[in-house]
Amino acid sequence: MSKKGLVKRSEDFSKWYNELVSKADLAEHSDVRGCMIIKPYGYAIWEKIKEQLDQMFKETGHQNAYFPLFIPKSYLSKEADHVEGFAKECAVVTHYRLKNADDGHGVVVDPEAKLEEELIVRPTSETIIWNTYKKWIQSYRDLPILINQWANVVRWEMRTRLFLRTAEFLWQEGHTAHASEQEAIDETEQMLNVYADFVENHMAIPVLKGIKSANERFAGAEETYCIEALMQDGKALQAGTSHFLGQNFAKAFDVKFADKDGEQKYVWATSWGVSTRLMGALIMTHSDDLGLVLPPKLAPIQTVIVPIYKNKEQLEVISEKANSILLSLKSAGITVKYDDDDSKKPGWKFAEYEMKGIPTRITIGPRDLESRTVELARRDNFSKESVSVERLVSHVQQTLTDIQTKLYEKAKEFTYRNTRIANSIEELKAILDHEGGFVEGYWNGDADTEQKIKELTKATIRCIPIGNHANGKCILTGEEGAMKVVFARAY
Repeated sequence: MSKKGLVKRSEDFSKWYNELVSKADLAEHSDVRGCMIIKPYGYAIWEKIKEQLDQMFKETGHQNAYFPLFIPKSYLSKEADHVEGFAKECAVVTHYRLKNADDGHGVVVDPEAKLEEELIVRPTSETIIWNTYKKWIQSYRDLPILINQWANVVRWEMRTRLFLRTAEFLWQEGHTAHASEQEAIDETEQMLNVYADFVENHMAIPVLKGIKSANERFAGAEETYCIEALMQDGKALQAGTSHFLGQNFAKAFDVKFADKDGEQKYVWATSWGVSTRLMGALIMTHSDDLGLVLPPKLAPIQTVIVPIYKNKEQLEVISEKANSILLSLKSAGITVKYDDDDSKKPGWKFAEYEMKGIPTRITIGPRDLESRTVELARRDNFSKESVSVERLVSHVQQTLTDIQTKLYEKAKEFTYRNTRIANSIEELKAILDHEGGFVEGYWNGDADTEQKIKELTKATIRCIPIGNHANGKCILTGEEGAMKVVFARAY
């Protein structure tokens, strides 16, 4: 066991992750099976994610709206591939009233209150939204429609893991309608790039951009674009998806528009989303055996000030200086907390803020007041330095920028070192069993071959990299002309 009681990543990565989520006060399991409670600190990080993404969506012309949580069962059955893809995960509402039990013990479902049509708790919103778009779209003048929704969705998972896989989770889902195929494809690619930009530049996580195979494609899509990230245990995590839906949902819900010549045509569609899984990616990419490590751009608190004192008089003098520093840092746009709680010792505070991943820590004691300096400590590499009060604000700013950059570079180097090549199924299995990571190889494009590889290796095709058109021998069949893909075991 390492300091603070966290299991080391090298000993049990899964247990380390679960303990970290708990000890960093991010989330906990709910008494409702399969569901989680996101605690204030965890939710504050999610709010930072949400805030930045929301801004990026609006900059690309999208607007927020909200659609019902419940979807009539008949809507879901209109798009065959879609219903087949989600049928096993749907929660269903059948009644609308309870009544007191006849024996006086609790309540029971009132059999007289059966719904005429069952309602599905949304696993995703394509069907309810496209039923709505039918009313909104008559002419080419009504297009494009660029809508995003922040919502909760339910997919009935029995094997759950906080942030990574829960029956209910938070996400955003974009749903857009277009007059032409090319415009819809451009939108799909644009949003994939928005996700990649966010994950790389704000989460400090390098990603691989690509297209899913037909087997891994979103149910009801013509094409699914994705970003894939590599976690410290060598497993991949899908960090975002963007779907070109073609005209599938427009045809299912009969959504047509009159073009400039008055001709009736089906609308073209996209959908795209990221979820609280990003929290899991953030934790697993950067954190260490002492706790959470947060990139400064997503840290709810970027620096914490801890006073070192022996008595109340010293604390008062230090607090005066600390509050002055706090105001200067806040004025510079840095989120900061001054922890003068006298019920906790400095050592306890240091360990606590390490566990919570706060990027920088400022320590002030009586000697620092005399010398007009403070100690500045970094969470990412545990380095400490003495900094004059006069240049503290600019130095903290530079340090936060450096931490953001260094975390990305470290994760990128890890991904590079853990990307390998396999020329046969035996090589692929050996790499995955002993080293993990991304494995580049060739696949003949056949769904049965893909399924066989999955059965033999427990790995999936994470993506067909965008812009990579290299051909070679299929790792399973040996056929020439196979396409280059990336394999990995995944969350």
